[in-house]
Amino acid sequence: MYGQNDLRSTLATAQQAPSPKSFKHASYARFYAEPAQQRTELANSWYARGATMIVAYSDVEAGAVFERSNQPDEYAVVIPDDGVEIEISIAEGSTIASGKTVSFVPAGASTITVLKGGRILRLFTVKSDDLAALCSNAADYAEPDPNVPPFAAWPDPVGGRKVRVYSGDVAPEQGRFGRIYRGSTIMVNFGDGRVGPRAADNLSPHHHDDFEQYSVVLNGDYIHHLRWPWISDSTQWIEDDHERCAAPSVAVIPPPATHTSQGIGEGLNRLLDVFCPPRRDFSDKPGWVLNAADYPMPENEEIAA
Repeated sequence: MYGQNDLRSTLATAQQAPSPKSFKHASYARFYAEPAQQRTELANSWYARGATMIVAYSDVEAGAVFERSNQPDEYAVVIPDDGVEIEISIAEGSTIASGKTVSFVPAGASTITVLKGGRILRLFTVKSDDLAALCSNAADYAEPDPNVPPFAAWPDPVGGRKVRVYSGDVAPEQGRFGRIYRGSTIMVNFGDGRVGPRAADNLSPHHHDDFEQYSVVLNGDYIHHLRWPWISDSTQWIEDDHERCAAPSVAVIPPPATHTSQGIGEGLNRLLDVFCPPRRDFSDKPGWVLNAADYPMPENEEIAA
């Protein structure tokens, strides 16, 4: 499934085969073609969701403020570009995140204040009911995905309550896939993208047995190619998707659809891939998760439960 030079071909789950009885369609949110769900003088915010996670994409100016008064669990904040700066405050103190970063914010009350404008992403689990209700594609998840287990958080981080900020500019390393960061609820793969169209003979179709992939287009133009397996019940078959989504947008790719995303823009094509909860297969690869020391993995029996 993966190309011969794709590091993901070494994952322990790469050869497992699903045995589903029914499927869910993918869901696409094209923020560039939709009105923002929330508008203020200093921020426009779009919301989309999957079975387990909510993507909040915001264009912001200095002075914009985002508050969470009773956040039920940890959430992530991604700054995808240089030149943007925010202050994240919780009761225990404040932390600055500047430029390309991934931050994890603990449950409870928190405030994000924009110091230098641009765009930011906030990533929540669907336990944030108020945000789930805002999502443009909320109707797609009125019924649960039969192939996605109920969300369960991973263990709390080492060192107690604080905001943890990680650089998105860590240099590439041979044998390591992307720049992967995990929290207790969400995993982010922070990539550089590539300039120009991706060759049609160098794609990387693959599938996941029991978790979604959220592919957020940050720059450029993509076609998301998806194919669902045929099972004995032909009434459950789904036609292939070849969905064109420019930036900014999000594709929620359900298991066990075989999928690959093809950048087709002449300039920079860049995706942010996000998973909720974190991926065990990525976490099992030594050195792949850059902040693994801060966030313990569950025991094997916890994963199975």
